[in-house]
Amino acid sequence: MVPIDSLLAFAIASVLLILIPGPSVLFVIGRSIALGRRAGVLSVVGNAIGMIPAVLAVALGVGALVASSVVAFTIIKIVGAIYLVWLGVQAIRTRNAHLEAAPPVPASAFKLLTQGFIVGSTNPKTIAFFVAVLPQFVSPAAGPAWLQLMELGVCFLLLALVFDGAWALFAGTARAWFARSPRRISGMSATGGAMMIGLGGALAFTGAKS
Repeated sequence: MVPIDSLLAFAIASVLLILIPGPSVLFVIGRSIALGRRAGVLSVVGNAIGMIPAVLAVALGVGALVASSVVAFTIIKIVGAIYLVWLGVQAIRTRNAHLEAAPPVPASAFKLLTQGFIVGSTNPKTIAFFVAVLPQFVSPAAGPAWLQLMELGVCFLLLALVFDGAWALFAGTARAWFARSPRRISGMSATGGAMMIGLGGALAFTGAKS
């Protein structure tokens, strides 16, 4: 197991990273504003599940290969960016759905979880963090390195669930307040979509270590 002092130090570093608005946070805020608290929270869960492949990859040594390969890293980044832009466009296109006579059918939990999973699994910031930071908190005398890497990854995942979930609830609550005016909620949905499009564009054109 990871030594307690190393685990605490890693937890502090993780919280600092999570609190800094990055792809995951902006994605969650955008989804909560565009679709509400339910969609935001499910997106957080899906996003966290999407981190599991990165944790496994690092634990098994594949993450280092991806991080050292410009081609592999760029492919992951571009796929995630394109998907974010697509989600943003969809949010803008359906921003007036609530004004229709028949209320729109809410997106299924599976669909929201899947969308969050795709964003989480293609977030280069998380992959780079796992590859660069996790090994630094591994103690050779504390057991198998791969098991310690798994423990640290799970710790990060749980912290992300808590803090990203808070972002989702906050943004979703703000959306509910704006929902008192149909025009306001249309604007909020469009804003959420624009945030995701902007995030996708920024993700596509930032450097490999962004």
